[in-house]
Amino acid sequence: MISLVNGIVRSINSDRAVIEVGGVGLAVSITGPTSAQLHLGAATQLFTSLVVREDSLTLFGFLDEESRNTFELVQTVSGIGPKVALAIMGSHSPDSLSRAIAQEDIKAIEKVPGIGRKGAQRLILELKGKISDLGGAERVQSHQPIWREQLTSALVSLGFSAKDSDSAINEVLATYAESGVDASSLDLSELLKATLAQGRRS
Repeated sequence: MISLVNGIVRSINSDRAVIEVGGVGLAVSITGPTSAQLHLGAATQLFTSLVVREDSLTLFGFLDEESRNTFELVQTVSGIGPKVALAIMGSHSPDSLSRAIAQEDIKAIEKVPGIGRKGAQRLILELKGKISDLGGAERVQSHQPIWREQLTSALVSLGFSAKDSDSAINEVLATYAESGVDASSLDLSELLKATLAQGRRS
């Protein structure tokens, strides 16, 4: 696994750079923001992730380790490959992505080219809690959307434990996401009814 590249920048495009390392030019796929930070003929260091396919070896490069780790984590979400993961990293820093996931901000994520609404919902469902393991994400993990806090509070007052209420809410959100429905657009009473029904089933 090639996880770090130190060398001289020999060419730069908006999505690719060639870094010369020991006389060999390595083509590295990069984001637009990374491209803007590179300078032709200058030394650079990129944290890299090698994606191996049957017909290709592709090196993806990032300016910091946190971005590289986030890029690899995003690919654990079903339906998201390296190209979409790179597009996500081109639109979000690790901090802004973790904030969008913690706050379930679908609009901020679906702005990424190639992700769409269902992809954004799936990203939130599958990464919520996981992305908090990355540096910087802890600062935003506790900021839940107001409607979710209100729903949790209502469930706890009805006798649910915090863990059970969180679990029931996640189940309901997953059901809505599969139907392409944004839970944050629904009335709290409707969400409460659906969550109570889910809680009784579990």
